[in-house]
Amino acid sequence: MQLKTSVFLFLLLLYTLHFNYISLALNQEGLYLQSVRLSLSEPPGFLSDWSDRDATPCNWTGVTCNRRYSVVSLILSGASLSGSFPITLCRLPSLSKLSLSSNSINSSLPLSISSCRNLTYLDLSQNFIVGPLPSTLSDLHFLRYLNLEGNYLSGAIPATFGLFPQLEVLVLADNLLNGTVSGALGNITSLKKLVLAYNPFLPTHLPPELGNLTNLEELWLTDCHLVGPIPHTFNTLSRLKNLDLATNRLTGLLIPTLISQLKSIVQIELYNNSFTGNLPGGWSNLTELRRFDASMNELTGTIPNELCELPLESLNLFENQLEGLIPESIANSPNLHELKLFGNRLVGSLPSQLGKNSALQIIDVTNNNLSGEIPQFLCQNGALEDLVLLNNALSGSIPVNLGKCHTLQRVRLQGNRLYGEIPAQFWGLPNVYLLDLYENEFSGNISHFIYGAKNLSTLAISKNKFSGSIPSEIGSLDQLVEFLADGNELSGEFPSTIVNIEQLGRLDLSNNDLSGGIPKGIQSLKQLNELNVANNRLSGDIPVEIGNLPVLNYLDLSHNNFSGEIPVSLQNLKLNKLNLSSNCLSGDIPPLFANEVYRDSFLGNPGLCTNDSGICNHKGRNKIRVFSWALRSIFVIAGVMFLLSIAWFLFKYKKLKKLNKNTTITKWTSFHKLGFSEFEITDSLKEANVIGRGASGKVYKVVLSNGETVAVKKLHERHYKDENNSNGGGDSVKDAFEVEVDTLGKIRHKNIVRLWCCCNTESCKLLVYEYMPNGSLGDLLHGNSKCKLLDWPMRLRIALDAAEGLSYLHHDSVPPIVHRDVKSNNILLDEDFGAKISDFGVAKVVKAVKKGVESMSVIAGSCGYIAPEYAYTLRVNEKSDIYSFGIVILELVTGKPPIDGELGDKDLAGWVCTTLDQKGINEVVDPKLDSTRFKREICRVLDIGLLCTSTLPINRPSMRRVVNTLQELVATTPLMDA
Repeated sequence: MQLKTSVFLFLLLLYTLHFNYISLALNQEGLYLQSVRLSLSEPPGFLSDWSDRDATPCNWTGVTCNRRYSVVSLILSGASLSGSFPITLCRLPSLSKLSLSSNSINSSLPLSISSCRNLTYLDLSQNFIVGPLPSTLSDLHFLRYLNLEGNYLSGAIPATFGLFPQLEVLVLADNLLNGTVSGALGNITSLKKLVLAYNPFLPTHLPPELGNLTNLEELWLTDCHLVGPIPHTFNTLSRLKNLDLATNRLTGLLIPTLISQLKSIVQIELYNNSFTGNLPGGWSNLTELRRFDASMNELTGTIPNELCELPLESLNLFENQLEGLIPESIANSPNLHELKLFGNRLVGSLPSQLGKNSALQIIDVTNNNLSGEIPQFLCQNGALEDLVLLNNALSGSIPVNLGKCHTLQRVRLQGNRLYGEIPAQFWGLPNVYLLDLYENEFSGNISHFIYGAKNLSTLAISKNKFSGSIPSEIGSLDQLVEFLADGNELSGEFPSTIVNIEQLGRLDLSNNDLSGGIPKGIQSLKQLNELNVANNRLSGDIPVEIGNLPVLNYLDLSHNNFSGEIPVSLQNLKLNKLNLSSNCLSGDIPPLFANEVYRDSFLGNPGLCTNDSGICNHKGRNKIRVFSWALRSIFVIAGVMFLLSIAWFLFKYKKLKKLNKNTTITKWTSFHKLGFSEFEITDSLKEANVIGRGASGKVYKVVLSNGETVAVKKLHERHYKDENNSNGGGDSVKDAFEVEVDTLGKIRHKNIVRLWCCCNTESCKLLVYEYMPNGSLGDLLHGNSKCKLLDWPMRLRIALDAAEGLSYLHHDSVPPIVHRDVKSNNILLDEDFGAKISDFGVAKVVKAVKKGVESMSVIAGSCGYIAPEYAYTLRVNEKSDIYSFGIVILELVTGKPPIDGELGDKDLAGWVCTTLDQKGINEVVDPKLDSTRFKREICRVLDIGLLCTSTLPINRPSMRRVVNTLQELVATTPLMDA
């Protein structure tokens, strides 16, 4: 009996050990997932719990199983995984939900993805997936959700997509799809959401077949290059809640039947199209409508009262041609928080009850013909943030209760007929960063309450009737960058506390009645670039400390009572404008200012004299001069003929010498403080110093006696002899020399090459620039062994520097400037490989013409960089520069020149698009780059380049947006290992 018991226990032990061994063995689905893990790169330890010590993967990160321990869901969103799409996942027999969104999957999608037959949910958005959409995706018969947004998918949408039997959500936004918006999508009658926005589709009409999607609730087709009218078939989309067709080229009238049938619609986005005619009727049927945006079209007529009677949250109709009154009924909406009607022809008053019944946040009615008073209830519910009423004919005063509107952030009332005193508390609103009261008829004092405006960045109260002194509390506004108060009746002394505002960049107190002197300590305003106190009663000495302001380039102290000598320290400044005229200054003019450039800067100061000319206006010196000439008159008369003969001989001799050698230069103009003599330049223009040759002339490297190095461009004679040719329209074309001088002489920016000085005589034209020791970007990329020095972080930095230079020209220069010849050879690199824009010989100041576009009489630019619309229409604006910059971006990514035999019959932009479609991203990126380490950054920059080179100018981003994107990339890009 005891033996049987022992045998039984032994067999039981064997069974238990065998059972435990089986239970610890990882099942087949777990092995599949481990294979997937091996194929992907992951952050250290992220999938550490995917261990073969488990029997099933059901407790692993991101994994969900059913009751039979079979994997049904895998969610690994935002896990920083990289590698190819793991097709092994399709071996999981029960997998129905898969999300790998926001990772770095960087392959194409295989046709075999159709083997994931049980998938109902597939989210691969925000990755780096390339290549075409697999035509086999529609074989996933159970699929209801498909999101591929934010990848680099290209080509056309396969016609087979119309075969999805159960698909409810299809999101393909923000890719590189460049076929057409396929009418086959109208066959997916189960669709509830269709999102194709931000793809470079070929221009195409809205497919009328989309009207078959009677279950559709959301249709988002922003920026899809759509043209033509909205099809009448869309009136069948009765369940539609969100319609977004913005930023296309849709035309014609808004269809009344469409408006009347969309009874479930909540949001309609039609902005930035070409719709014409009146807004239709039928709005009363749209009881669910909350947001309507038809701005930036060509709509005419009036704003329908029927539309304004709806409980709208947002109404945007700006930049149309609407006329008539703003319906009073808009003020009755309990939901209204945004009203933007600027850039129309509206008349009458603002609705008197506006803001009373809703938490209004934004109102902008700029550039209309509105009259009447500002409604008193705008901030009744304590939510108003933006109050923008510029350039109307509004009258009356600012409502007192707006002084309690602590939510206000931006106030712009410029260009109206408002009058009266500003409510005292209004001056001190704590969240206002922009207070613009320019060009009205306001009166009274600047209140001491202004100390409360701690966020104020711009205070613009120019051209009003403000009086009294500037309160000392102004010095407590440590965020203030601009203080503009010119053209008022301010009196009292120049407030000494202003020197405490360390961020102050622009101070204009001209045309007032201020007295006293400029306070001590002004050198603390290290950011000050404009100081204008002209036409006041200021007195005393000009502070020596002004010469220590590092970025000051505009100084106007004219028409005051300043006395004493001009501080020599002013020569330290790099001034675009200097005006000290009409004061009581005396003594010598500092040597730097004793030239033609500053001729008008010192008028009306009888006590000033210049050492160079020997002409002084001191009375004592005048008497001595008269007496001396009286004694010498006899000798002068006797020797006059002899002196004239000598003068005639010297004149002829010098003219002959100048013609022979072209080096006797007399007409120099300086734009910065110079530490060298101009004559050093002319002595160094030797063939041995030539570092470059171009169509316009030669470039010399000149090493000066003080150790500095400059670059000198000497223009060919033929390049400036024909400077007044006429072309086509009869407008004379400025020669490259004059354009370069006019443009660069006024620009001060770290990413634009400095023009030190120039020479302009009949026989010679010279331009003297700062020397850029690393040459041009084009040379380094395409013609120099130093290209190996350009790793990806350096290329990215160069792209940002160049973008910041162009952004300054387009957005910050007044008036804006279009370069017209942006190319890699015109991007120069300093000793640290910092990039600067150069060669402004064909630059153009943008005039205030319709839509910022100006027609040229000739094409300017370089082959391979010229925007398509510029070549065909000769119409130029900043979008032309953006296209050229996009080509430079593609050069940085690919390492290829814009036109090359290797590209076949295509230019660089066309070659990149074609190669991406056919071969993928790896065939596009410069093999010299570490494309594995910097894959994400390179792809993002390539995307910027492709956007900038969009065929339609409207799709190209602004340079300001490009700069912001590149700044984000630079901040997150790791440096190369040492």
